[in-house]
Amino acid sequence: MASYIEVDVKKLGDFVTEVFKKLNVDEEGARVIADVLIEADKRGVESHGVARLKRYVDGIKNGVMIPDAKPTIEKETPVSIVANGNGGLGQVITYEITKKCIEKAKKNYMCFAVIRNSNHYGIAGYYPLMALKEGLIGISMTNTFPLVVPTFGKNALIGTNPIAVGVPADKNPDFLLDMATSTVPRGKLEVYARKGEKIPKVWATDENGVPTDDPQRVLDNLKERRGGGLLPLGGGEELTGGHKGYGLGMIVEIFTGIFSGGSFGPFVYGKKGQPADVCHFVGIINPDAFIGLDKIKEGMDKLQDTMKNSEKAAGKNRIYIAGEKEYELELKYKDRVPVQDKVYATMEEIAREVGVNFDIK
Repeated sequence: MASYIEVDVKKLGDFVTEVFKKLNVDEEGARVIADVLIEADKRGVESHGVARLKRYVDGIKNGVMIPDAKPTIEKETPVSIVANGNGGLGQVITYEITKKCIEKAKKNYMCFAVIRNSNHYGIAGYYPLMALKEGLIGISMTNTFPLVVPTFGKNALIGTNPIAVGVPADKNPDFLLDMATSTVPRGKLEVYARKGEKIPKVWATDENGVPTDDPQRVLDNLKERRGGGLLPLGGGEELTGGHKGYGLGMIVEIFTGIFSGGSFGPFVYGKKGQPADVCHFVGIINPDAFIGLDKIKEGMDKLQDTMKNSEKAAGKNRIYIAGEKEYELELKYKDRVPVQDKVYATMEEIAREVGVNFDIK
């Protein structure tokens, strides 16, 4: 059973920032990465929080993540951007392009951007959150390392490929759906493996394509590309709707890898020792393109209230809206956030390794 250590949010942010600065990331970029990681932990998405720090530190040291890379815009219209991430850190690259998208959407009602040659960008929901803070609608997608087997397939060929959509509300929390198109993301398996717990057999298959409850076995197979992987949303059969999750995953591959001219499917992370060529999609929509912010907020409140105030199933006392649980956790963890003891120990090792002070309590 895993145990948790509560840490100070500001101190944790300063620590993560200093780690990246030691690795030649500039101050602004280091702050962005820290904010994305800690936002995940505050929202209860520990699979994408500071548990990922070692992955980025190793990526920079191994030369597959370029610490000082900035995005370059290869094509631009009043409502679109095609960008090259130049092998940089996904959070920094996507943050910069999302800011540009927001500027365009404010002037021209909407903007859609695609980014190629990037790396893992953290929680997909972070970029719609940027839009929500500006009273705008946000969409974010990314392809990933090939972790998911297609329906009726044996080998992992597409990513967990999350989709995130944020729409402003008024009296209720903003709507924010942030979901993988697989049953679960890889990070969820990592959490279970760290805890030494078994996973449900509808989550993943072993190297022979047979459902398994051993998360470490799945992770090892994926790392070595020995076969098997995560299942699409809906599981491994058409009867349970697995083909729908598979189709959604394909849409993300199209919007990110195909539209940007970058890698897709099994070709992401295709060259060992080189940048991963992860691809992203960001969409920002100004409510004034439709019925305006106030009326959209009014409609969102009515929609949410209709769901929440409807009759509950037997034994249930609450209906949730996408993003509501995470919103409530963020309020709870505003100043202090729990991190798993193993993650805490890893951060302590990183602090010694790169030479920064480790004082996060």
